[in-house]
Amino acid sequence: MSISYTFLSSPFGKVLVAWGENGLVRVGIRGDAERAPAGWRFDPELDCDATRQLREYFDGERRSFDLPLVLVGTPFRVRVWRALERIPFGETASYRTVGEWIGSPNASRAVGMACGSNPLPIVIPCHRVIGADGKLVGFGGGIHMKHAMLSFERSRTPARAQSGSLGL
Repeated sequence: MSISYTFLSSPFGKVLVAWGENGLVRVGIRGDAERAPAGWRFDPELDCDATRQLREYFDGERRSFDLPLVLVGTPFRVRVWRALERIPFGETASYRTVGEWIGSPNASRAVGMACGSNPLPIVIPCHRVIGADGKLVGFGGGIHMKHAMLSFERSRTPARAQSGSLGL
């Protein structure tokens, strides 16, 4: 499969976006630390559904994504990733809640591991998953990034729709 990638500017820093023949392959949120695998082709002008929708999201004009996703992972991880798409923009859910959604209410730790291996952060909103006590825990981009992403969404969400105890 031919995969092209680019970097987009975002409110959280530089974001890698990789697009293949079958859809979105990767979103990388670690800025300059993001590295594309050998064989991927850098295209600074990459114009695809993912780059357009992510730009709309960063501009505050989009709250959800409608993209073909290339998800490679265990069946459990894919179920978790698909469940994460249920968490509304600007809201949060606990790891336990996500586990309940997939029929594994006692799998909070495994849900956390699946979130940590999410290849499409932002699009599959693992940043919206919090601890049972309402605190920010675990995130591949760091807690500061998780806080920034949630703050960004909360700043674009009417106050009556906001929930959680994050103090954002």
